Amino acid sequence: MINRSLVRALVTSAALAGAGVLVAGCNSDDISLANNAKANQPVPPKLIADMTAKDMDLQSPILVRLFKQEAELEIWKQDRSGRFALLKTYPICRWSGDLGPKVREGDRQAPEGFYAISPAQMNPQSAYYLSFNTGYPNAFDKALGRTGSQLMVHGDCSSRGCYAMTDEQIAEIYSLGRESFFGGQKSFQLQAYPFKMTPMNMAKHRNNPNMPFWKMIKEGYDHFEVTKQEPKVDFCEKKYVFDAVKPPNATRDPVFDASAKCPAYVIPDEVADAVREKQATDLAETARLIAKGTPVARINTGIDGGMHRIFAARVPEGNTGLSEAGDGQSLSLMARAPGTIPSHVNPPKAPSDNLLMGTPEPPKLAAAPAPAPAAAPTAQDDGFFSNLARKVGIGGAAEATASTPPSKPKAIEAKRSEPARPEASAPKTTAAKPEPKQAAGRPPLKPSLTDTPATAKDNLVAGSAPIVPPNSFDSRFGAVK
Repeated sequence: MINRSLVRALVTSAALAGAGVLVAGCNSDDISLANNAKANQPVPPKLIADMTAKDMDLQSPILVRLFKQEAELEIWKQDRSGRFALLKTYPICRWSGDLGPKVREGDRQAPEGFYAISPAQMNPQSAYYLSFNTGYPNAFDKALGRTGSQLMVHGDCSSRGCYAMTDEQIAEIYSLGRESFFGGQKSFQLQAYPFKMTPMNMAKHRNNPNMPFWKMIKEGYDHFEVTKQEPKVDFCEKKYVFDAVKPPNATRDPVFDASAKCPAYVIPDEVADAVREKQATDLAETARLIAKGTPVARINTGIDGGMHRIFAARVPEGNTGLSEAGDGQSLSLMARAPGTIPSHVNPPKAPSDNLLMGTPEPPKLAAAPAPAPAAAPTAQDDGFFSNLARKVGIGGAAEATASTPPSKPKAIEAKRSEPARPEASAPKTTAAKPEPKQAAGRPPLKPSLTDTPATAKDNLVAGSAPIVPPNSFDSRFGAVK
């Protein structure tokens, strides 16, 4: 099966080139999304087995969600029922900036919001192993005058406004995107959030000036949560609109412009009702947590992003920065790191200003022998850092036991199951020229995550909106983004 996948990818690339139309576009600067050995690495057998177990096809559509605070990237894939299900969660090796959207060129912020990734945004010639362009700024960002360019998801575990994975991770993620395009998906949706949009996180960050923006994109988060369908994204009056359709008796679909007045539209009743129910439940729980005295997260100044704890624990003087273990983090510190951590990795600085009010700073995670396995966390677990702090005698009393969580809103069977659609308002752009070379010192290929042997030497631990303008990605890290 793996050999057939590789042969199919090569044959597809050759056929497209022979027809004079590359996947990435139609001008002389365009490149195929699978034109070299790195970009043609097969999907690992274990991941294919997971797809089979979850009733998914290799080339069915995908959807990506990113969470800064949890330092996680999720790959969701459409199963044979037409709904999306979680295929795999990848820990993020490095992201930069603060919690909040990117506003201007040079602010070092990794973007937040909804973006469409087309084949033209996939870069098989990346100097950072492999990459895809997030498509920032989208129509909403532009309507607000936000600036910035070349914001990527890439390898190399190094970020100045991007989401950086290990080379092995990006090879696997790239292969999943490639297969979905070969299967007919026109673009896949990227949803980037500051954190999981849970009542607890909304309560903690209730005083953050970005909260109005976060509540707006939470609506798209909720649409996906209740439908398990990719939400249709439009923009008008400088705001996001999700799953809008024409009103009854209308003769044509509404036309949206991010800077103009919203046209007449409606949201299908079955979607609107389910979202309304979820939002009411979330608001009630958030109010309960605030009344209970949930501490407010401090506003950060000068903090440069985060790193998943599984990587921070294996880097000398490593620190998670703004990242913290969320309820969904299932990776134990005993687990093998997913990929090779490069020697030039630059972990976040100690986040002394991002701690909760009144909470002492936890000890740094430094390179050291892995700790003994801990007991499985309970539903009331305070998290890795809180438990560690108490053990060494610097933590306070645990929070009061949370009440029974609110009942889940019913999931609905949305009628849409077609592949993702690019935003109608996104401008056409030219494709990127191949970057001249890879980052120095790295081999041309990396083994898959599931096939990488573990090592114990030093800090090496085993385990696509606008396209990149020509000649620009090589100088991507020459200035902050």
